[in-house]
Amino acid sequence: MSMIAAPSLSLRLATEAVGTALIVVAVIGSGIMAQRLSGGNVALALLANTAATVAALYVLITALSPISGAHFNPVVSGLMLMRGELSARDAVLYVLAQVTGGAAGAVLAHAMFDLTLFQLASTVRTGSGQFIAEIVATFWLCCTILFVRKANPTAVAAAVAACIGAAYWFTASTSFANPAVTIARSLSDTFAGIRLADVPMFVVAQIFGAALAGFAARLAKI
Repeated sequence: MSMIAAPSLSLRLATEAVGTALIVVAVIGSGIMAQRLSGGNVALALLANTAATVAALYVLITALSPISGAHFNPVVSGLMLMRGELSARDAVLYVLAQVTGGAAGAVLAHAMFDLTLFQLASTVRTGSGQFIAEIVATFWLCCTILFVRKANPTAVAAAVAACIGAAYWFTASTSFANPAVTIARSLSDTFAGIRLADVPMFVVAQIFGAALAGFAARLAKI
């Protein structure tokens, strides 16, 4: 019987970087396109941004999860570390790959639309409502991953895509739920941007939301 070798660490890291980059391309690129075509209708622009993000997540998770697990998110890698499914070294490298890939994705999105490649966002996203929204969004995302993976592993991609699509609309923050994507969006002064000064608050909220999800999964013996 032939044995199929597990993907190498370098391949897994490349997959995490490319996957996160493409998610950011989808988020920022669709935001730019939506804003150009929506005629000032912010709700319509957000709907288009949501649809593109949902589709990208489903495709990327389905295609790349056999290689790296398709985390594309530092808090997901952190959860896998806490659950003993990822070593400390690999978790750190995953996070570095995700953050680097996300930043590259922002630059690539700008290049496609002939914008200045390196930018800093000016969109203010602050306040207790935004903080609470990011806790809820990240808790919702991480619980979706952990619980659906247990119930039906083949449904994770669809469940995550649906989860993010819904949270775009029921959270005040439009559901960033991902430190790497949050950092990347601070590098784009476009529809999807977030002011750099607001990033730490979002990241703290995301880590807290993920920790709550990990606790909930432990209580449920997931």
